[in-house]
Amino acid sequence: MGRSTADGVTLLVVGSANADLVVRVDRHPAPGETVLGTSGVAVHAGGKGANQAVAAGRLGARVGFCGRVGADAYGERLTAELRSAAVDTTALGTEKTVPTGIALITVAADGENAIVVVPGANTALTAAEVTAAVGPAVRVVSAQCEVPMDAVRAAARAAERHGARLVLNPSPPEAVRDDPDSGQLLACADPLVVNEHEMRVLLGAASAAEADPRDLLRLGVRSAVVTLGGAGVTVVEREDVSGGVREDVRGDVPAGVREDVRADAEPPRGRTTRLPAVPVEVVDTTGAGDAFTGALAWRLAEGDGLVEAAGWAVRVGAAAVGESGAQLSSTACGKLLAESEGDRGPDGKPAQESAPAAVPDPAPASGPAPGPAPGPAPAPGAEEPPA
Repeated sequence: MGRSTADGVTLLVVGSANADLVVRVDRHPAPGETVLGTSGVAVHAGGKGANQAVAAGRLGARVGFCGRVGADAYGERLTAELRSAAVDTTALGTEKTVPTGIALITVAADGENAIVVVPGANTALTAAEVTAAVGPAVRVVSAQCEVPMDAVRAAARAAERHGARLVLNPSPPEAVRDDPDSGQLLACADPLVVNEHEMRVLLGAASAAEADPRDLLRLGVRSAVVTLGGAGVTVVEREDVSGGVREDVRGDVPAGVREDVRADAEPPRGRTTRLPAVPVEVVDTTGAGDAFTGALAWRLAEGDGLVEAAGWAVRVGAAAVGESGAQLSSTACGKLLAESEGDRGPDGKPAQESAPAAVPDPAPASGPAPGPAPGPAPAPGAEEPPA
């Protein structure tokens, strides 16, 4: 049986922890081709779940992590990294028969990455451990799909039982698409956080032109956040017939993810908000989507609305691509928090509005004590008419 997180934890991240073995290349190899690395192999802490927890912890969240590592040097290093970011590791188990998960990552000169993950100990996480980890103070549970789907579904059920919000990042999306119980899981997502590729997979769309973020509501999710690279972020929230946003409404639960969502009946009404992007210098996109999701979950756990939380997450995701490694550094977090404090006037209110920075599409893979609480999120983008 697993262990519950500490009483003060308000955000629980359920997911993977990996050792990232990273090498830089001029370009990614074509099938059958060999290219030479331009650097030695660097070892970083990673894994989608651990990346999210570290980002949240370094930003000031009261966050715990539920996952599995091996009884090896990599496992010890990952545990130490989580603790150094002020992440509660009570629910982090050690698997003695399977090594810590590993991600093999190549980063090209333009910052784009290619990743192969060997799950290792992540496959040993059980539903019982996840259920036990959700303590009474938890307000948000954030989960991905690099751990067994039984554990992900347990996270959704435990969140429902405790009245907590589920942030679901279906990565890899095939794990949700091919799950016969996906309808029940998606009905708990509030929000579902996807990039363009993940959205296309879940909607069964052949191209980006055929995938509309508003169609995600037809999957039964309560809300959705779609990262669109240089085009920014789209937030979709379910509405009732009177036009008010209903974040506590399940909607119809489908039997599974349909191959052609657009062929369904009348879609639910949704309010769409776009958050614009501004250019950022890309160094490494690895883990940028995880930093975005970790920041989003953190602000939701602190009581922000979805659009407000997404505005903050946009800035965090942009900061993440400006540095190497999958986990957001304490230096980047310190700058973000200092900028937020600088945006506030003597009365504690925003001195000026600032547009969110660009957010890259989340990558397929995947320090010190937390800083002070942030100021208000960046101003949201323009709302679009209901779907």
